[in-house]
Amino acid sequence: MKKYFLFIITCLLASTLTAQNIFSDSTSSASRDKKAAKKARLNNLIRMEEEGELVFNKQSVFGFRLATDGYGISYEKGKYKTNTRTLLFLFELNEKKEAKDHKVAAAGYNGYNFSSVVVGKLNNFYEFKAAIGQQHLIGGKGNKNGVAVTAIYSGGLSLGILKPYYVMVTNLNTGQDFRSKYPTIIDSGFVELGASGFTVGWGEVQLKPGVNAKTALRFDYGRFNQNVTAIEVGLTGEYYFSKVPMMYLVPYRNFFFNAYMSFMFGKRK
Repeated sequence: MKKYFLFIITCLLASTLTAQNIFSDSTSSASRDKKAAKKARLNNLIRMEEEGELVFNKQSVFGFRLATDGYGISYEKGKYKTNTRTLLFLFELNEKKEAKDHKVAAAGYNGYNFSSVVVGKLNNFYEFKAAIGQQHLIGGKGNKNGVAVTAIYSGGLSLGILKPYYVMVTNLNTGQDFRSKYPTIIDSGFVELGASGFTVGWGEVQLKPGVNAKTALRFDYGRFNQNVTAIEVGLTGEYYFSKVPMMYLVPYRNFFFNAYMSFMFGKRK
């Protein structure tokens, strides 16, 4: 009886070891195949990067924008479609200025200068833009130290925000200090002490809906394709459905057209 029992135990141990060896061999084979596939993908990406192609699934890019009529910040989300085409979702927040919008030292009072002021300014004008666009690769980097050139075009919706521009003034007749707006304070009896600041006037904002479009060229000089380091130059246009009052005695406009330059930084995956 004892011999039969030992024989059964020996058979069970042998079958267990055989199963473990088969499972181990299968796991090792799957692991080797996975590593080989990953290595092949990496080698392919390295080859394409060396050849100057921008290969990725998605990208996230932030930008700092300087324009002929203001400045702002931007964010874009990109979805890779083909080797030369990317779908873009674009967002911008800008402050727009008229050409005559220049700060000067406030007149002050009793020889003192407290701040600066923009003479004749009626409103601060901010705009939020959301757009959908395309990015087309014109020329690859040639090598990983080169420059990739892409063409960009987009269109979307704009929301303008008008915030009244208040100025601190002194009434020379009464000696009273108070906040007021142009053109009310254009009077010899008032002395301007300076602008009231960013936080004043938000309770009186007006919204201006509109549409926007842009076309641009982007020069990506980042050393590695997974990083975005680029300069973008282009033209934009915004049309608002009602006129935008920004400066006193300056014609109000619906349409704004500008040239801009953006410095852009981001990641690709």
